[in-house]
Amino acid sequence: MEEKIVKVLNEMAEYLTIAQMKKLQEVIVDTFAENSAEKNDISNSDFLKMFLDAKKIEGCSDRTIKYYRTTIEHFISEVDTLVRKVTTEEIREYLAAYQKRNNCSNVTIDNVRRNISSFFSWLEEEDYILKSPTKRIHKIKTKTTVKNVISDEGIEKLRDNCKDIRDLAIIDLLYSTGIRVGELVNLNIDDIDLEGRECVVYGKGDKERRVYFDTKAKVHLKDYIDSRNDENEALFVTLDSPHNRLKISGVEIRLRQLGRRLSLERVHPHKFRRTMATRAIDKGMPIEQVQKILGHSQIDTTMQYAMVNQTNVKTSHQKYMT
Repeated sequence: MEEKIVKVLNEMAEYLTIAQMKKLQEVIVDTFAENSAEKNDISNSDFLKMFLDAKKIEGCSDRTIKYYRTTIEHFISEVDTLVRKVTTEEIREYLAAYQKRNNCSNVTIDNVRRNISSFFSWLEEEDYILKSPTKRIHKIKTKTTVKNVISDEGIEKLRDNCKDIRDLAIIDLLYSTGIRVGELVNLNIDDIDLEGRECVVYGKGDKERRVYFDTKAKVHLKDYIDSRNDENEALFVTLDSPHNRLKISGVEIRLRQLGRRLSLERVHPHKFRRTMATRAIDKGMPIEQVQKILGHSQIDTTMQYAMVNQTNVKTSHQKYMT
């Protein structure tokens, strides 16, 4: 039945105005959709709550859930229409107004579009609407910029100027494994296998994966662990008593301060992840293996992290083309 209704709407789209199409859809839904009365009783906020609950069950992080909530709550409050009756044009108008009002980049507005699209796709999958109004709103084009990595010289400067063995262990673990800062701070001492130079981390959606670190990281991790005299199970703790588990903000602040002191451009945890991916690919590691190490479900995501070294491109051109 639903496929037939969608077919009718598609066939009539070129003959009717947006307002007429909206009214036609309302009449058809009210007439033919099962349990339409019950579905109409569900408020926008209830739909949002059910969507967020579904995403939580799927394993989305608290940070992702919060982003979904903030984005969609704002959309619902601005559009002021029952979500079951929202049209494609209303969403386009909202996105255009949002970008103009906030003067935000195409990257930001595409993130908003993607969140709204996820919400309406879920409504369609759950049979609350016949067809998502976001299907005809395509990905917003964004500029592909080559993001900087930390140079070999920069890494050595960071190592040489670390005043605490803990920070040195953090730098080498980030640099050799490419793990996320959230994964770093969640590590426990028992998660580290110094002999095997590996550890198990839990990424987005609590997905477990094994990562590997180099000899320098092993040495500095061992020195740091041996220097500890507290009872906390966490791998990295605060320098001051009572030595609580180090937080993401603590790592970010520490690295930023060190980078500024050395006049290095924007040193932050995620830059180590991008640097590791770029270095691995430059040295010939297959992109599929880099994807596995970084814990990406889509290889396209891995490609965004990996900046091909321009010097290597020039060298390869001279080798093969001259």
